[in-house]
Amino acid sequence: MQIKRWIFIALLGVIIVGGGFVAFDSSFPLIKTVGMIIVVCGIILIVMGMGKLIVSLLTLFLPEGNRDLVNILYQRRYLERGPKIVAVGGGHGLSNLLMGLKEYSANLTAIVTVADSGGSSGRLREEFNIVAPGDIRMCLVALADAPAMMGDLFQFRFSSESQLQGHNFGNLFLTAMVQVTGDFEKAVEESGRILAIRGKVIPATTSNVQLVAEFEDGSVIEGEARIPKRMEKIRRVYLAPSDPQPTRAAIDAIREADVIVLGPGSIFTSIIPNLVIKEISRAISESKAFKIYVCNVMTQQGESDGYTASDHVRKIVEHSNPKVINACLVNSAEVPLDAQGRYKSEDSFPVKPDGDRIREMGYMAVATDLLHITDYVRHDSEKLTRAIIRLIERYKVIKR
Repeated sequence: MQIKRWIFIALLGVIIVGGGFVAFDSSFPLIKTVGMIIVVCGIILIVMGMGKLIVSLLTLFLPEGNRDLVNILYQRRYLERGPKIVAVGGGHGLSNLLMGLKEYSANLTAIVTVADSGGSSGRLREEFNIVAPGDIRMCLVALADAPAMMGDLFQFRFSSESQLQGHNFGNLFLTAMVQVTGDFEKAVEESGRILAIRGKVIPATTSNVQLVAEFEDGSVIEGEARIPKRMEKIRRVYLAPSDPQPTRAAIDAIREADVIVLGPGSIFTSIIPNLVIKEISRAISESKAFKIYVCNVMTQQGESDGYTASDHVRKIVEHSNPKVINACLVNSAEVPLDAQGRYKSEDSFPVKPDGDRIREMGYMAVATDLLHITDYVRHDSEKLTRAIIRLIERYKVIKR
């Protein structure tokens, strides 16, 4: 770390400055000049020693121990000057988006659905009467600047035979924080501080709501996790109890936003649950921000079977307001046949990028390569971020 060396150099500079001032106090012009030179040299040593000392200390305490002062200045100066971006949604789609956007702007706010009713989140909801923590947890980890081990800890799922089996540590942590703070929104805020997140994560509402689906055959099912299993075409979804109050922070973030991004994510269980909160839809529609909807790459069985990109847009508008979207971003890259084969058993297929239909609806439509393929097909975080940035810049030119 060489801390002692830099401390010694800084102290040497102080001594030299002191000696220089003594010489500068002389009545002889030559000695005065030499004294001034000595003072300047001493100040240089002080600045160099203190600067190197600060860099050494920062290197020790920074998240991964290998970031330098340049990275700090980049984050503090460049990213904090970035546009105010609000991302609305839930699930893996939203967290994947945030991982890319946090490298573009630190002025990020994620407004997250809390209607999840399955798995660990569902069990904690029933036992502690809190809103679902799962999607919140994923967004916190996505925005985290804390050491990687901390992110891994929050994502850790207990698998051994015990009462904790199936629970996620991050969900348990958020639940405990609610008990400590007495408020879910405060618990999320404090968890964000612990993870040193770049931006904010805000629940859409703190009301303990359930998602309800009405199907084309007239039947109704309550519970987010149960809806896709019904395997019927969904007519509409809504929340129970009806008309829940949004968080004040969510409304404020929307009103201050430069850009609002909807999705990507499950159309009926991740995106629309936020938009059926009336005040959120109203705030988005009234906002002067540029509003982008990121369409899914693949259809989802029991939720968006056979949907094209324009079908996704139409459902969003039907559940909210025509003014919640300015543009739609959709993948145009071909999904390899072997990757499609892995999805056929789930009746999941690539979403058709029917941009012409979207334009007929009055919205800008941009189709580009957004694919990332590993064991599953999803949006590539970096490609998606670049596409959003290009779309924002294009919008600025049009607006001028």
